[in-house]
Order: sequence, then C-alpha cells, then structure tokens
Amino acid sequence: MTIAPANVHDAKLLEETIEAIVVDRPASTKKKPQHLCLDKGYDNPTGHRATRQKGYVAHIRRIGEEKRDERNRKTRKARRWVVERTISWLQKCRAILVRYDKNWRNYLGLIQLACALLWYRRLHRLQVLR
Repeated sequence: MTIAPANVHDAKLLEETIEAIVVDRPASTKKKPQHLCLDKGYDNPTGHRATRQKGYVAHIRRIGEEKRDERNRKTRKARRWVVERTISWLQKCRAILVRYDKNWRNYLGLIQLACALLWYRRLHRLQVLR
C-alpha cells in the first residue's frame, strides 16, 4: 500500500506500489513470465518503464482503444476493477473517507486496520457458509 497526496497521478506511484507488494511471486522465467494488467491511465512512458524495470510483462490498454469484435462492437460490458471495489469498501470507514490524521503513519495504520477488518469479515462469512 502506498500513500500519497490526492493530486498525484496513479502512474507516478506505480513503482512504489509494485515495491509494496507483500505476497511473494514466483521467479520470472522466459517460459513463465510475470504479467501485470493495467488500465489506460498507465499508458505512458512512466508506466511502461516501471513494469519493465520490475520484471513484469505489461498488458496496458492503449488510450482510445477498446476491445471490439469483427463488427466493430464492444465485446464485453465495462466492469469495475478489483482495486476500485476495495476502495469503495474502505470508504465506508468515515476516518478513511475524510482524512483527519495529519501524520501519514497514523493514516496508513488506519487503512491497514480497515483492510484487516474486511478480510476478517470475509473469512468469517465463508466459514459460516460452510
């Protein structure tokens, strides 16, 4: 997780975000390279350079490009990205929606606590369904 001011574009934070990944990924090989899917906001030299430096094969949709079939129609309905869904869940916490903390460490701790609470609720719901 990376915290930055609200006026910083996501593409500028891509390298920091990739470095903040805590889940170990398998070693990238020529047979099995690591892939990273990004939206049109990362279609710039910064986004391409950050993915290349970190050893990912970037799948970035070009600006102005949409997936279309042979009749020039959209092939799929637009969908929300997992990150946007997670952010909407986090915004239910009032202290995250409106940032009251001036210290960024306190705010980061609050976001991490909210994420842990989301995962706890999800795991609890899965156990109840079993």
